[in-house]
Amino acid sequence: MKTSLKMPSMLLSAMLSFAAMPAHANPQPDPKTASRQDPGLLRIAAEHFLKVQTTGLPGRIDITVTPADSRLNLAACAALEPFLPPGGRVWGKTTVGMRCNAPSPWTIYMQATVRVTGDYFATAAPLKQGQSIGQNDLVKQQGDLTALPPGIVTDPAQAVGRTLTVSLGAGTPLRLDALRAQQAVQQGQVVKVISAGPGFSVSAEARALAGGAEGQIVQARTASGQVVSGVAKAGGVVEVTY
Repeated sequence: MKTSLKMPSMLLSAMLSFAAMPAHANPQPDPKTASRQDPGLLRIAAEHFLKVQTTGLPGRIDITVTPADSRLNLAACAALEPFLPPGGRVWGKTTVGMRCNAPSPWTIYMQATVRVTGDYFATAAPLKQGQSIGQNDLVKQQGDLTALPPGIVTDPAQAVGRTLTVSLGAGTPLRLDALRAQQAVQQGQVVKVISAGPGFSVSAEARALAGGAEGQIVQARTASGQVVSGVAKAGGVVEVTY
């Protein structure tokens, strides 16, 4: 006696469909997504650019770059070109441009903050306008230099020996524009004019026609009425070189 086995039609169809599937059925990456610029690489490039640009600044440098908008749909760039926009600076809150030339040109701008923590000098006590600054008039402090006014004194040598153009209270950060070099020659002062050249040196007295700090050019009138120009030196000296 012969037994006939019949496979249900639904099962047969399923088996045939499975056999027809390709050997590698794993989903492939979307070529459009693979050719898009990775926003994380933009941030890394901006941070590296700012680190290079801030090399040599006094103090500890802390850089924070705001991530690029994840919704940006930029073509992947073969060579990113970070740059500072015109008038930009690597100090405090700043902007970094990111340019791509190939394969598809585009430019975006990223926000960043550069903090510089370092030493600066403030007044140790109240100081009056016209007062000459000494070492004991200064006190060293530390803070974020980018949060302070521009031109802060960061080295005592920038202030010692100079005079104040304004009065300042105790603890006020010293700024370079509040200081001026002490005058080496006063207007109307009798000065010593030294004329020097190859193989000779002659000195004579004269009267300064104007005051000047050390290193500045001043004029003086000799007893004979001759007006000479020379470099002001400490101690009331005017040096004329031939």
